[in-house]
Amino acid sequence: MTDLAPATDEVTPEQHKRLRWALVLISLAQLMVVLDSTIANIALPFIGRDLSIDQANLQWIVTGYALTFGGFLLLGGRLADLMGRRRIFMAGVLLFAVASLVGGAAQNEAMLLGARAFQGLGAAMASPAALALIATTFPAGKERNRAFAVYAAMAGVGAAVGLILGGWLTGLDSPLGIEGWRYTFLIVVPIGLGAALFAPRFFDESERHAGELDVPGAITGTAGLLAIVFGLSRAGQEDYGWDATSTIVSLVAGVALLGVFVLIESRVAHPLLPFRIFASKNRATAFAVMMIVPAAMFAMFFFLSLFIQLVVGYSPLHTGFAFLPFSIAMIISATAASKLVSTVDPRFLSGVGTLLSAAALFGFSRLDVPQSASGIIETITTTGHLGDGVNYWTHVLPFIVLMAFGMGLNFVPLTLVAVHRLRAQDSGIGSGVLNTMQQVGGALGLATLSTVALHFTNARTEEIAPQIGAAAQGALTQEQVGQFAYLSGFSEGATHAFLVGFAMMLVASAITWLFLDVKHEELATEDAPEGVGVH
Repeated sequence: MTDLAPATDEVTPEQHKRLRWALVLISLAQLMVVLDSTIANIALPFIGRDLSIDQANLQWIVTGYALTFGGFLLLGGRLADLMGRRRIFMAGVLLFAVASLVGGAAQNEAMLLGARAFQGLGAAMASPAALALIATTFPAGKERNRAFAVYAAMAGVGAAVGLILGGWLTGLDSPLGIEGWRYTFLIVVPIGLGAALFAPRFFDESERHAGELDVPGAITGTAGLLAIVFGLSRAGQEDYGWDATSTIVSLVAGVALLGVFVLIESRVAHPLLPFRIFASKNRATAFAVMMIVPAAMFAMFFFLSLFIQLVVGYSPLHTGFAFLPFSIAMIISATAASKLVSTVDPRFLSGVGTLLSAAALFGFSRLDVPQSASGIIETITTTGHLGDGVNYWTHVLPFIVLMAFGMGLNFVPLTLVAVHRLRAQDSGIGSGVLNTMQQVGGALGLATLSTVALHFTNARTEEIAPQIGAAAQGALTQEQVGQFAYLSGFSEGATHAFLVGFAMMLVASAITWLFLDVKHEELATEDAPEGVGVH
């Protein structure tokens, strides 16, 4: 067989049925990968208690997955090109399922963190292979656009569903004698096993392409990305920050390793990252924008979920359901974008999408809580929550929906542009670069916004605490004064993080309007060799 699907939208009923089931498998795999980025968040306190994990080490349950996922994406993409996309897809989802089973059965900290690392490795193999399978299985035009729309929607749906499932499963009262948090890992096991079992039935194996695995490039590139993501994760933590020795050393080492990686890639015959994939201005633009856009979505899930729990007073499960409209709106938006991309240029879809996301972040930055010491004391002592005046239906929901529509209008056209007209032998690595941009961009954005939030949180807390103590006139304990001050400080930090995120999205919008000029007619045609009709 060849790597390119027929250049036609005309498919037989049997082919249509096969494509539909192929899309179901890819969607489930993508949902599994994204869902695991958020599903364990709400369970962290319960995991720490049951496995005796120190508070300082709990964050590695989340960052351990992100580190290996982001760090091995390029390697996973190249393996898919060299060894076959179906084969690597199956290996990735199987590894993910087995690691999830180990995580659900973990008896200690080391066992759980090791399982999370192998989950990330499995995701790094499955995700770029799945994206490449779309490009090589579905014919250009309506079928492929619809597949990319569903794939893109899973990014938002999986994150939101992860919060809902995480809240629900964690709250279960040990069904079958198993702690509820363990189900946050076990629930994805049948998904991974099912995807691996049915993949040979609905996917043809891609051709193996000539070349050798660039081991030096793999080591330096992966280590460099791991070091940078590790440094960025440290920079956003209160105990470390940007000026911590471990942060600086990690970031400097990461940059140096990536410099060596670039040098190696420019000299080897079969590079892990062929720089020719950046030769297209439109593809390079899509990669750049996809480094910025996920930061906005990560910021919304991270800061807004904390805000409505800590400040507004929602329970974990209530918080998860608060994001359910995001999933619904994301599906609607991605579906609409998949239809519009046939008649509207990606510049306009993505340009409008980034502006909608920017508007949503600006709306979140306007969330208002009492500012005076007396107002803070009165509100919390009367209602129990500083954000009692924040109405979900008028102050939160409209901007969640606006963000979802913006993300859908971004992900679909940018994903199409990023993988369009790649050489067949580069489809896997091109998909890996796209996913890497999302992971590293999200980590960079979240680390930056966390640093901003921390600065304003500390400044506000130090400023308001003495005022609260004086206004309370001994009616509050010192601990209560500190709690009230922190809530005020966190609100200040979160709203400033949203404001910086708003500025970042404006930059992404400017890049899109200025440099993305591929026409919708080009995306509706079958892939031509690299450099033919590509801007």
